[in-house]
Amino acid sequence: MFDVGRNCWRLEHAARAAFLIDADAYFRAFVTAARNARRSILVAGWDFHSRTRLLCAGHDGPELELGEFLNELVRRRRGLHIHILVWDYPMVFGLDREWAALHGLGWKPHHRVHFRYDNTHPVGGSHHQKIVVINDTVAFSGGIDLTSKRWDTCEHSPLNELRVARGDPYPPFHDLMMLVEGEAARALGDLLRERWREATGRGLRPPQRRSRLLRRGREPLAYTCWPDGVAADVTDVEVAISRTQPGTESKQGVHEVEALYLDMIRAARRSIYIENQYFTAHRVGDALAARLQEEDGPEIVVVLREMSHGWLEEMTMQTLRTRLIEKLQSVDGRNKFAAYYPYVAGLKDGECIDVHAKLMIIDDDIVRIGSANLANRSMGLDTECDLTIAARGSPAVSDAIRTLRAKLLAEHLGCDPARVHAAIAAAGSVHGAIKALRSEQRTLRPLETPKPTSEAVLNMISVADPERPGAFGDLVQLFHPENATSGEDIGLGPAWGKIAAIVLLVISLTALWKYTPLAGLLDGRQITDLARRFAENWWAPLLTMLAYTPAALMMFPRPLITLFAVVAFGPVAGFIYAMLGVQLAAWATFVAGRRLKRTTVRRVAGDRLNRILEVLRHRGLLAIAALRLVPLAPFAVGGLVAGAVRVKPWRFLAGTAIGVLPGTLTSTVFGDQFQTWLQDPGQINYWLIALALFILGAATWLVRRWLVASTPPAARHGVGDARAI
Repeated sequence: MFDVGRNCWRLEHAARAAFLIDADAYFRAFVTAARNARRSILVAGWDFHSRTRLLCAGHDGPELELGEFLNELVRRRRGLHIHILVWDYPMVFGLDREWAALHGLGWKPHHRVHFRYDNTHPVGGSHHQKIVVINDTVAFSGGIDLTSKRWDTCEHSPLNELRVARGDPYPPFHDLMMLVEGEAARALGDLLRERWREATGRGLRPPQRRSRLLRRGREPLAYTCWPDGVAADVTDVEVAISRTQPGTESKQGVHEVEALYLDMIRAARRSIYIENQYFTAHRVGDALAARLQEEDGPEIVVVLREMSHGWLEEMTMQTLRTRLIEKLQSVDGRNKFAAYYPYVAGLKDGECIDVHAKLMIIDDDIVRIGSANLANRSMGLDTECDLTIAARGSPAVSDAIRTLRAKLLAEHLGCDPARVHAAIAAAGSVHGAIKALRSEQRTLRPLETPKPTSEAVLNMISVADPERPGAFGDLVQLFHPENATSGEDIGLGPAWGKIAAIVLLVISLTALWKYTPLAGLLDGRQITDLARRFAENWWAPLLTMLAYTPAALMMFPRPLITLFAVVAFGPVAGFIYAMLGVQLAAWATFVAGRRLKRTTVRRVAGDRLNRILEVLRHRGLLAIAALRLVPLAPFAVGGLVAGAVRVKPWRFLAGTAIGVLPGTLTSTVFGDQFQTWLQDPGQINYWLIALALFILGAATWLVRRWLVASTPPAARHGVGDARAI
């Protein structure tokens, strides 16, 4: 089953392993294990929130929050260092995240709690691994981040008063983690240390394998951080560690996660049990479809969440999920496939149990728990890590795998695991057991698929689930003046990738509006009338100009605000308000850069800092203009750094005005023509649009050439002096 280098990275021994169901069990085990730490705690995640409640007041003892808990740990252990690496997410995801650690506000990590953001992912990708390694002796890996809105118990009660985040209740949440001890934990430590080196440029030494010594005598005792109270589900097993890592120009991509999924599906004899947040990966779908067409193929049970998070995910990932389910149903001639969702009575309308797990169990022989969703992006675009254990003929391990599946089904069906075991034995299948154990209050219900969506729309929304970085990277190549390497060396590629992403999003949403029932909700005249009625308010220009500041901080596309301003106020007034709004946003970030701590500015700028400094120091006003036209960093970051290095205010504002002028003019032209299209598509002036694009492209190309030619080689490769701030 395990082929090192193809479907797994390493195959390591674990003295003990445990399957932790839901975040209450995980958080408790993490707290106990972390209190045993002496030298090192490594954390990597998609998200992190210092106000995460690890232990809830009233549930069992006093309340415990993550940030203060970590600070207290290092205060008690003088030799302990904690390293936390979190995805450097686009600000569009920031509404539900914590800004404190990024901006130096709120939670202040202890000086031995090292907090960093990882921005080495490709355009459109994310770092999705959720791993904690403690002293290299134990490690947790799976689907649960140390963040808010994750805590829940296995009861998933609809009215659990402890399930709140910052005072607001949230729906039940279901997920899993695996806890491993020994060499498997040390291997995960190696993985996180390599991620830290790639993200920060600094290496971390593994903790020494120290032994506790008896006070009397010198007899060593083996030291471990295994949490007290957590019983091992299996002992003395091999653990396969599988990864997804997107490819770059210098490194090939890693696709062990996908390879092992396909191998596991091919290996199944009787049953495939899946719990996952998403279900859109087309190669996995093809493999499942092939097994369904076999005369003696296995039964396939998939547990998903009923609804999506928000309308955008419903239009994209849920629609793609529907296509895959319909495909499997169409080839299922023997009723071997079914998709379910867990149901509990008493939830509010629009709420469901949030199935966030990433689990696959094959027969009673293989169990896999990790971070990888059954989505295309988890197969090639996002970084992922899954842990897999195979029984290999061991009755004890087979029994543990069978028990885990029974516990999960019992949780969803509202009964005890013994009844699940008996129902499976009586029915001869998992499907039969689910049917026999259904109830009204808590159960697994068949997932109903909505009406089919046209193939054209499906093809368009598939951009929401890309399987490789090249989906955006190919577009980036068109804008490089010489070659991709020189532009990327000084950080120019991602800006065009974001522009391409915005264009693709606008095209997709426009098509959805045109070819779906959304077309009947609003017509062009209604949109124009709404915008103009807004413009009649005396405060409308002020609000429009002020909108650019939060947009800059959240990385919301400023051209969309300009487009609205032109529709609302007309091209001349809209252009003026846009220029003033951009200047106001720039000034706000500039002042913040002067007042924030310099260490905070360094954290915000990250590895872009040296590149920005090199341009700002040597190129004056023209450098500011270039920085705005061909951004080496997000708009807000450029202002913060310029303020921190004390660029003269008049140069900063004048350079900003010059740099944003071509883009604002282009947005104004697009806004004016968009308004024309809403009223009468036949009156669009395509020559004017082409001229605006040509001017913007030419200006960007010329400035890009100048930046590449004038930036010293050391700065292109990120080597410079960042001590100025």
